[in-house]
Amino acid sequence: MADAKGFMKVTERELPARRPVPVRIMDWNEVYEPGDGAVLRRQAGRCMDCGIPFCHQGCPLGNLIPEWNDLTRRGEGREASERLHATNNFPEFTGRLCPAPCESSCVLGINQPAVTIKQIEVSIVDQAFASGWIEAEPPGRLTGKTVAVVGSGPAGLAAAQQLTRAGHTVAVFERDERIGGLLRYGIPDFKMEKHHIDARMRQMREEGTRFRAGVHIGVDVTWEELRTRYDAVVVATGATVPRDIAIPGRDLGGVEFAMDYLVASNKAVAGDDVPDQVTAAGKHVVVIGGGDTGADCIGTAHRQGALSVTNLAIGTQPAASRTDAQPWPTTPTIFEVQSAHEEGGERVYLASTVEFLGDDQGRVRALRVAETEYVDGRRVPKGGTEREIPADLVLIAMGFTGPERHSLETQLGVRFTSGGLIERDDHYAATEPSVYAAGDAGRGQSLIVWAIAEGRAAAARVDAFLMGESALPVPVGPRDIAIGLHPA
Repeated sequence: MADAKGFMKVTERELPARRPVPVRIMDWNEVYEPGDGAVLRRQAGRCMDCGIPFCHQGCPLGNLIPEWNDLTRRGEGREASERLHATNNFPEFTGRLCPAPCESSCVLGINQPAVTIKQIEVSIVDQAFASGWIEAEPPGRLTGKTVAVVGSGPAGLAAAQQLTRAGHTVAVFERDERIGGLLRYGIPDFKMEKHHIDARMRQMREEGTRFRAGVHIGVDVTWEELRTRYDAVVVATGATVPRDIAIPGRDLGGVEFAMDYLVASNKAVAGDDVPDQVTAAGKHVVVIGGGDTGADCIGTAHRQGALSVTNLAIGTQPAASRTDAQPWPTTPTIFEVQSAHEEGGERVYLASTVEFLGDDQGRVRALRVAETEYVDGRRVPKGGTEREIPADLVLIAMGFTGPERHSLETQLGVRFTSGGLIERDDHYAATEPSVYAAGDAGRGQSLIVWAIAEGRAAAARVDAFLMGESALPVPVGPRDIAIGLHPA
């Protein structure tokens, strides 16, 4: 069992230091220094092994957190890895990219800083890879059934691995040149180096999963053809349609979607040739949107040599700690200083962009912004507060509205909800037979843990469809929501 007095002996969080800013902005490597094993075991010992571990509910994967915390405390790394992988196919991804709702729901967090669950998770899996403990788990028999998974993000990869291990022949289709989806092309290397994806792909290939990169379903192969060739199809294309901003000057040169900018940068960092790449070098950069994608743009712009970086957020600056309006165990909205924010730039809140201003060449030269006020429950620009911010490059990072739907509708015939998401039943099945939807394509923009959980759950439903029953786990339903949220 856990150290019964661990949380009393160690009362503060300890995390690995980030590399010094002047050093890390010179490269694209991950920002954290190597962790200390003694610190890790000390932090793992703070886990209380609660009678009702709310961290299980905070995480949609249902990770067995107290178990692998205690195994880490006792120095049993291989056993900790086994318990970690029992519920999570890719802890090396979630341990780096997830905002850790498990920590928000940690019982210790009621009156102490929460256990450093995310850091313990990533340390376990990194040690497991380094020690050769992560091995392929090929199926004992093949079923003779075939499944096409379209999209190689976390939902698609999780579904593919589960279905492969169940004995089905699985092919993963990806329209980009490399497997990984937005894990590879949307996440900068300073948050997650891409060798982590490559290592997991090697395991999946050894298990029997087949990867088909550079194949655009709906263009190179029609959806009808795919459905004819395979016994089941899993649509895991993500929510890739960006939310735009409809204001004067939107068509000026230099006003770009954040994801287009990040994809080009990640391809260049990987060594690919990117013709006419838009970079921040020598430019005044404005990032519209205060979320993770916006932070990724900030860090990327600094490494490219931007003259200045300004981050605009339409809402108020969040509180520094949990407020009464967001009680434990809900995930609070708090002021966050990501590594990119430490590297420079200005963060402006209650800022509403009114107009993009251009020069004689049709390129953006500045933004006209105003303070935001609430009128009839809506955020609107406040009169008399307008000012200009110089800008040579504007990056729109306002989130995503849903999946690209044209070919899915015209070729496959699946229906969409009023919110622009793939319509599906309680078993992840779309409105066309043998077609299933997992991840952001059906849920909408969400967290990586929800994508993996949906991929695992959808795999179980596909397995049951093909075989009549399934022993695969179903961690979440398509209409489950996070603690404290309300259905849309």
